Amino acid sequence: MKKDDMLIVIKALDFSAQKHRKQRRKDSEGSPYINHPIALMRVIAEEAGLTDPNLLAVAALHDTIEDTATTLEELEQVFGPEIANMVFELSDNKSLPKAERKKRQIDYASKISQGGAIVLLADKICNLRDLAQVPPVDWSLQRKRDFFDWAKQVVDNLPSSNEKLETLFEDAYALRP
Repeated sequence: MKKDDMLIVIKALDFSAQKHRKQRRKDSEGSPYINHPIALMRVIAEEAGLTDPNLLAVAALHDTIEDTATTLEELEQVFGPEIANMVFELSDNKSLPKAERKKRQIDYASKISQGGAIVLLADKICNLRDLAQVPPVDWSLQRKRDFFDWAKQVVDNLPSSNEKLETLFEDAYALRP
């Protein structure tokens, strides 16, 4: 990876860490939220062998619009339109009810860009692994199963983007409780 490529990845990770600094995961350990974007980056780079710096930056930033006060305009200013738009396409509209957001992810999956599909696939892999290994303490067995099944519906609608990630998702889905 060239120096400029590495710098954009580091800048994205730093930006994400600052934006998510007070957030915790819902797992029983209350892990720092930044662990999640780092896990996506690892899945994409290490497990799938993809080293595109923009993809890795998007993985680091994928929840910033959705879960922090970050705006599309801010991301465009700091990272340019390509990265900002990909993060935006991965962002749920939190003003909508949860059930509608989940349905929109299923419906929208077929229209997502190839880069967006890669990051979304890595996100679902990490979410299922986390849910299988360290689930939120207040989630019932049925809620866990419903999440697994919803994630599969989203992934089944994605355009084919990376065989390795698709296999990793199937492996993660096999952990369904």
